[in-house]
Amino acid sequence: MELIQICKNAKTAERAFAKVKTAVKNEVLEKTAERLQAQADFILGENEKDLANAREKQMPDALVDRLKLTKERIDQMAQGLKQIVGLDDPIGEVLGMKQRPNGLLIGRKRVPLGVVGIIYESRPNVTADAFGLCFKTSNVVILKGGSDAIHSNLAIVSCIQDVLKEEGLDPNMIQIISDTDRKTTSEFMKMNQYVDVLIPRGGAGLIRSVVENATIPVIETGTGNCHVYVDDPCDLEMAVNIIMNAKTQRVGVCNACESLLIHKNVAEAIMPVLAKKLQEKHVEIVADENLASMAEGILPATEEDWGREYLDYKISMKTVSGVEEAIAHINRYNTGHSECIVTNDYFHAQQFLDEVDAAAVYVNASTRFTDGFEFGFGAEIGISTQKLHARGPMGLEALTTTKYIIYGNGQIR
Repeated sequence: MELIQICKNAKTAERAFAKVKTAVKNEVLEKTAERLQAQADFILGENEKDLANAREKQMPDALVDRLKLTKERIDQMAQGLKQIVGLDDPIGEVLGMKQRPNGLLIGRKRVPLGVVGIIYESRPNVTADAFGLCFKTSNVVILKGGSDAIHSNLAIVSCIQDVLKEEGLDPNMIQIISDTDRKTTSEFMKMNQYVDVLIPRGGAGLIRSVVENATIPVIETGTGNCHVYVDDPCDLEMAVNIIMNAKTQRVGVCNACESLLIHKNVAEAIMPVLAKKLQEKHVEIVADENLASMAEGILPATEEDWGREYLDYKISMKTVSGVEEAIAHINRYNTGHSECIVTNDYFHAQQFLDEVDAAAVYVNASTRFTDGFEFGFGAEIGISTQKLHARGPMGLEALTTTKYIIYGNGQIR
């Protein structure tokens, strides 16, 4: 009954949203950013409860890092909301208007999706990001976070709802399902009577469960088995820097590099330096026989390694004969997320951009840039690896649909 009431509250709030103007939305977002920073100590105190539970469960360090909040990370959440304020409100934008021979003017207008449900794991920053993007696009949001981050998520939602109340708006424009039972999650997936779209954000198991069991339309966000391909010719120093950033800057995220392909002609030159730097960062390396022979402490890779998203201090490496083999390998094993080529060859770069099937394809830059904030969206609702409606980091426009608007002067058919 509690879940049904949450969904009914969301539909009521959706109707109220139609009257909320852009200026009001921007003011709420500004005040929410300020409130999160002002309540940082409260939020961090609640986050510490989640961290204590994670340590008790012996959660891997990379996952604890995803869960952990700091004042700097709360500042980043606030900055994301403020950046959304500076973006154009897409709601109400008319996408062209054409006149038919009978005089009818037919156009399309951007409108909200309606009620957006988000099921996610261990990332408290998603709570603020989801609110900011949904609120700017006049979408009501229902959040179902994981049990690992329940105290953090409830604290953030409490701050947001306080601001909504103070501004005279319906606090049910954002709601969180506090029941962490998996049965409730399963029931939420079937609330298509109330929820217009469902966005899962988390590991492969969560995403697969939502895609297979939901009766609500799903925008699939994907896991990230991301590759870097080191071509011949290339700047080897640049390649090492990109790989180190893509792998070690933050290992527990979907845009981190998990697999490395190295052209056979540059392998001997790059491997000793690269392996040493990775091992200094405590990255475990598994590789094919050729690369394993070029540095100490490298373990043999298995077929399973080529398709693995480690989300940890581990990377797989393989020798390839050239750009075509690299592309074929990536398209076989990747998850459609982010792929990179490091090269000095313009034609190889263009071939890689044209033929690699992924949401984001890079030339000479780290895969870590696949991010809503870095793309100028202020934040992201997730990174879509599907091909319908939205693909890549999902900003404001991805949270809209369109309706046809028709102007006439008495036409009948």
